[in-house]
Amino acid sequence: MNKLTVKEIDLKDKKVIVRADFNVPLDDQLNITDDIRIQAALPTIKYILEQSPKKLILMSHLGRPKGEAIDKMRLTPVAKRLQELLGEGVLKLDDCIGSSVSDAIDSSSERVILLENLRFHKAETDNDPEFSKSLASLADVYVNDAFGTAHRAHASTEGITKFLPAAAGFLLEKELEYLGQAVDNPARPYVVIMGGAKVSDKILLIENLLEKADAILIGGGMAYTFLKALGQKIGNSLLEADRVDTARELLDKAKAKGVNIVLTTDFVVVDDFGKQDTVQIVDEIPDGTESIDIGPKTRQAFKDVLATAKTIVWNGPVGVFEIDPYAQGTREIAEFLATLDGATTIVGGGDSAAAAKKFNVADKMTHISTGGGASLELLEGKELPGIAALTNKGEVAI
Repeated sequence: MNKLTVKEIDLKDKKVIVRADFNVPLDDQLNITDDIRIQAALPTIKYILEQSPKKLILMSHLGRPKGEAIDKMRLTPVAKRLQELLGEGVLKLDDCIGSSVSDAIDSSSERVILLENLRFHKAETDNDPEFSKSLASLADVYVNDAFGTAHRAHASTEGITKFLPAAAGFLLEKELEYLGQAVDNPARPYVVIMGGAKVSDKILLIENLLEKADAILIGGGMAYTFLKALGQKIGNSLLEADRVDTARELLDKAKAKGVNIVLTTDFVVVDDFGKQDTVQIVDEIPDGTESIDIGPKTRQAFKDVLATAKTIVWNGPVGVFEIDPYAQGTREIAEFLATLDGATTIVGGGDSAAAAKKFNVADKMTHISTGGGASLELLEGKELPGIAALTNKGEVAI
């Protein structure tokens, strides 16, 4: 990575502003139900504090308030959790720009300041230059450690870099190391597990992977559109009828390029999605039934390919893993990945990360991405605005 990193900047006696991703889930009592994103930011936060900065100013969004201050989307629960994890006080402010904010930062006895939800201001998502300038005026140095928003050209991810030296935090650096390697220089064989509901969400990814991957294993809801393209019966299974031709073209391209596309050959089906007691395993989907998982033959076929791989990217579950009777395929694939000591296993965020956690194998994966959309766009070969905007190594600091 040719971008400045947090270790390459002198932070002593500086005011450092960090874009973190504290977009955590909250229950009805505003308790955090999963703090993995806060935990992921700790290495960068702790490192900066060890460098004796004047202040560490943290900023994030939470939810989609769309430019309005909404009480249930305030970052107060995050401040409380941060205090517990850091073992020191965190001053939580009620806004993120303005003289009251800058005055509070300067007068506070606390080293760590948490600004209020950035998206309470529409100017954040509009990437408004004045809003960016206001955020930048609070600090001397900017660090981006929010990979989950790196694909957005917002004021706190892209605009602010026009006014401050801009470096990558450890989490951002780690994401780029693993996902970037999977894109640019993967150890081979390079195998991708593709799942999820829609072909349309993954078309650009598949097209990019056809230039790079050795094999693509396709399960989940998107598989049935490919099977339909091959003329197979899919019953009432999920189908994007307007993408059947696209699926056929992708299969033809894969064949021409020598990429091994492995599709589902047996199925776990139900008469009705809500009737879990009607589960059966079939080689052909009967009319009137719906497939909700890959069958045992397909699981074994997937494992046979994965066993030879040196780099594996998992993007999307291969069945309805949230419901236990429909989860066996995703469970077996997740547990098998956890046994592959000789391979780099990268989980592409979102539902795949949730599945790895559900099946207690998250700690066995080489890397679990914290960004769903960002990881997808990076794997598609796109340049992410929040990364492109960071200061290049060797550039004169602003």
